[in-house]
Amino acid sequence: MCDRTIARQVHLLLMFALSISSIHGQISYSIPEEMTKGSVVGNIAQDLGLDLKRFKSGKARIYTGDNTEYIEMNRERGVLLIKERIDREALCGQTTPCALHFQVILENPMEFYSATVEILDVNDNAPTFKKNQMKFKISESALPGARFVLEKAVDSDIGTNGLQSYTIHPTENFALKLQNEANGGKTVEIVLQKPLDRESKEHITLILTAIDGGDPRLSGTAEILITVLDANDNAPVFTQAIYKATITENAPKGTLIATLTATDADFGSYGKISYSLTNNADDIFEMFEINETDGELRLIGEVDYEKAQHLELHIQASDEGGLTDSAKVIIDVVDTNDNKPVINIMSKSPLLSEDSKPGTVITIINIQDQDSGENGKVHCLMDEDMPFTLKSTSNNFFSLVTDGNLDREKNPSYNISVTCYDEGVPSLSSSVSLTLQISDVNDNAPVFEKNVYEAFVLENNSPGLSVFSVKASDIDWNQNSRISYIMEESMVNGVPVSSFVSVNAESGVIHAVRSFDYEQIKDFSFHIKAQDGGSPPLTSSVSVKIIIQDQNDNAPQILYPVQSSNSLVAEMVPRSADVGYLVTKVVAIDVDSGQNAWLSYKLQKATDRALFEVGAQNGEIRTIRQVTDKDVVKQKLVVVVEDNGQPSRSATVNINVALADSFPEVLSEFSDFTHDSEYTDNLTFYLVVALAVVSFLFIVSIIAILSVKCYRWRRERMFYKSNANLPVIPYYPPLYADVGGTGTLRHVYNYEVCRTTDSRKSDQKYGRSCSQSIISLDNSGTLPHAQRENLISEDFDDKVSHDFMKLHLL
Repeated sequence: MCDRTIARQVHLLLMFALSISSIHGQISYSIPEEMTKGSVVGNIAQDLGLDLKRFKSGKARIYTGDNTEYIEMNRERGVLLIKERIDREALCGQTTPCALHFQVILENPMEFYSATVEILDVNDNAPTFKKNQMKFKISESALPGARFVLEKAVDSDIGTNGLQSYTIHPTENFALKLQNEANGGKTVEIVLQKPLDRESKEHITLILTAIDGGDPRLSGTAEILITVLDANDNAPVFTQAIYKATITENAPKGTLIATLTATDADFGSYGKISYSLTNNADDIFEMFEINETDGELRLIGEVDYEKAQHLELHIQASDEGGLTDSAKVIIDVVDTNDNKPVINIMSKSPLLSEDSKPGTVITIINIQDQDSGENGKVHCLMDEDMPFTLKSTSNNFFSLVTDGNLDREKNPSYNISVTCYDEGVPSLSSSVSLTLQISDVNDNAPVFEKNVYEAFVLENNSPGLSVFSVKASDIDWNQNSRISYIMEESMVNGVPVSSFVSVNAESGVIHAVRSFDYEQIKDFSFHIKAQDGGSPPLTSSVSVKIIIQDQNDNAPQILYPVQSSNSLVAEMVPRSADVGYLVTKVVAIDVDSGQNAWLSYKLQKATDRALFEVGAQNGEIRTIRQVTDKDVVKQKLVVVVEDNGQPSRSATVNINVALADSFPEVLSEFSDFTHDSEYTDNLTFYLVVALAVVSFLFIVSIIAILSVKCYRWRRERMFYKSNANLPVIPYYPPLYADVGGTGTLRHVYNYEVCRTTDSRKSDQKYGRSCSQSIISLDNSGTLPHAQRENLISEDFDDKVSHDFMKLHLL
């Protein structure tokens, strides 16, 4: 029973008392609420000092003055009984004391007695929070002592049975603090005690418990979810601490009451401000809403001057860094004389599952109009083109029910406007807006962007390399759309695919577990499964193919001729070979592929480059001219084999070639073919020096021979002119010097020369000296002319023969 009803009863009681001549005293009773029907309140006859016969003869009855009678009288027993269950909270709300006033009336003669039954509170209501969860974003740079206002709990009980205290758990970082308000209430805050560290703990959950003072004590809990954010050093600041506004009662919904403005010196997300209503009574949330973006405070319910002349709202401005500021809005309600239908939301579901069947009740609306007759008959309607309908359940009660299938993916929320109007003239109406959020059901499986994925990876990659990523999407919401990527187990060449690649469960990035070798595996395939976080989870899979790309990481390999350090292999070319004679063929392979395996052959070094050539593509070594007798027997070729990679790789092979017509000749020439390459490289230099020396000696020998010829010719001329009377030429034995001052005589030597085709095997011996001089004299010191000429001629021939032999040797 409301305060105005009680006041009206008191007024009627006074009027009735003045009209009755016999008025007696007043009697009071106190009973607890929630007593069962038929319980005895008190013996009214005994308490009033009346006889039961008087009760019967006087037709005793009670008058409540209200349609609802909670108390009835048993005239036979003279006692008061509970007629209907009494709920103190429904009857009086927070008004104290809560009492029922009624009168006891007797006739013949008329007697009037007043009675009062005080309804005592019973702890039958636990404290409750409007929201089961309170979410905060707090910067890790917040200093100890920072305060954050919490939503208060509500307890319908009063006195000691009402809300008494709050507790919070755990208390590692925060402590609970209560602040007294001017209206007698308390502001609930949590105070930061210990600095937060996002890197160690990003999410903190606190349990806020509200406890009343009843016996036994009842309590209600709410979760405080705290997200620790990175540093944010500037909090939002309202331009005014207190905003004042005026509004007429029953103003239309959507009326702009005030625009709140806060500023934040930070940039980016830390400077983005959102506005919200906090720390307000339940009816405030039903009457007002604030746009979280622009701070516009609008009316969404009805304001009744008879209920409240002044309204006080607390607005909080929060940046995305977790820092806040608060402001107060004081609204003065201007009274108007009107009676339009009052829409009461009896019960509503802010969330409705998308798989709800048609006919599911969303909310129940009660319509009250203080007018009577036609003016009190109320009709309601709602927006069209929505899958909802209003059904009348009983007098002045409507149910908002679903009228079709819901799909959150198409319409995640609905703003439903219900308008009620009476039949008066002019008709008065009221409307209310309902925001209905459609909760998600896991009815959509993840979908990959592609049906098949292909990725190319260069071989010799480093383990852990990010190859590529797969991406799937799920049109469901929140946990139902949270996708995890799982690699399905399979085998690749008898080895688990997990030893080749791995997938990041969160991002879908595929990493190489090992270094790939194109020569061992060219490609492999596996499947990735995308699984959402629903219950039960839904999955889909996609095929992924990894293609290994070749790198030039292998040098060419010489298959023929085979290189060996223990034996000498030579290719024999007959001296009669024609131009283009196939000497041998270099055979090489490269285990790489593509252009990395394209091989080219090139003659890098040769004893005689003018004699041989190598086919650039086929590696065939052929003669490019006719072999001559002047060509040395031993020929050494160095062939390089090079691939076409970037950078290119190469291999070399040494090939020994013998220019000979018989095998024994090859053996004699190649007996020392394995000498050091340094000697072979210097051989050309030595030959050039030897050729120069031989040429010099040849010229000297010619000059010497001409000189001897001239000398002999001159001596003969002198001999003829003197009639053979030449001076005696003294005799000098071999190896003896001339002591007469003419110098040492030249000695005659015999030479043995052994010559081979290899100059390194040639041999030269100095023989014994001749026992006679060039010119032999008789005892008289003279010789016949003919004998002298023969001797000189033989000596000259021997000398020339010796010089030519020496030239040939060199």
